[in-house]
Amino acid sequence: MSLAAMCAIALSACGALRQPADASGPAKLTPPSPSMVELMQLPPPERKIVAAVYGFRDETGQYKPSPDSAFSTAVTQGASAFLIKALRDSGWYTPVEREGLQSLLTERRVLRAIEVSPGPNGKPPATEPATAIPNLIPASIIFEGGIVGYDTNTRTGGLGAKFLGISLSTQFSVDQVTVNLRAVDVNTGAILDSVSTTKTIYSYEVHPGYYHFVNYYDLLELEAGYTSNEPAQLAVKAAIDAAVLHLTVQGIENNLWRLRNPADINSAIIQRVLHEEETRVKASVPQASGAADQAEQVVMSGH
Repeated sequence: MSLAAMCAIALSACGALRQPADASGPAKLTPPSPSMVELMQLPPPERKIVAAVYGFRDETGQYKPSPDSAFSTAVTQGASAFLIKALRDSGWYTPVEREGLQSLLTERRVLRAIEVSPGPNGKPPATEPATAIPNLIPASIIFEGGIVGYDTNTRTGGLGAKFLGISLSTQFSVDQVTVNLRAVDVNTGAILDSVSTTKTIYSYEVHPGYYHFVNYYDLLELEAGYTSNEPAQLAVKAAIDAAVLHLTVQGIENNLWRLRNPADINSAIIQRVLHEEETRVKASVPQASGAADQAEQVVMSGH
C-alpha cells in the first residue's frame, strides 16, 4: 500500500470519527426501560392509590473520580423526579405534590388573598361569592427510600492482540447502582413493603491500531478508538422503574391493593415478577444453609 493511500485512509477515518451521527439530533423523549414497559402493561387497579413522595435522595455519598470535579456526584440528584414519573405512568398511583409543597401552599395563599372586584360604590358586592379553593388531596401512602449504593469497577477486564503491525485491544468495566424503595401507610406509619433493585452500568473501549514501515527510515502509525459509557441517570431510572414494578406486584400478592379483575393475578407480567422473586429467594437459601452448616462445624470442632 502506498503512502498516499494510507494517508487518505487515515484522514477519512478522522473525518468519520469527528462527530457521531446522532450528536446534533433534536431533543427527544427519554426511552422507557423494560421495567417501565411492563409497569404500564399491568392490569388496572380497583382504584388508584394516592401516593406522596417527599424526597428520594442520593444516600451513597459517592463523587466522580478525578479528573472530574470533587463536587460532582456520581449519581443524579433528581431521582425523585424519576420516581414520580414512574408512579404517574404506571396507572396504579395518583402522585400528589409534596416535594414542592411550600411553593404550592404559597400560591394557594395568593389565591385566597385575591380581593373581590369592587362595585360601583367602591365596596365589594355582597352577592359575589368569595374565591373557593378546594382542599388538597391527602395521600394514603408515602414512598420513601433512595439510592443506597453505587459501586465502581465491580468487574473489569480486557483483551488485546497484535500481528504484523495490526493491533486490536478492548477494555470494559462494570459499575453497579442499588435503589431501595418502601411504601409507608400514612394512617399507622407501618412499612407495607420494601424492595431493593440493582442495575449494572456497562462501559467499554475498543482501540485498533496499525503501523507500517514506509521505507527504511519512515514509520506510518494509525490509531483509532471508541468508548461507550452507559448513562448513570438512565441506570438509576431503570432501577427505580423496576422497584415500582416489584413493589406494586408484591402489594397485589399481599392484598395491600387490589386488581379491578381478580383473575388478572394470572397475567403474564405479574406471574413473571412473582416467579423472579421466588427464584431469588430459592437461590439464596442454599447459600445461607451452607454458611450456617460451616459455622456449626467450626463451633463443634472447637475452633
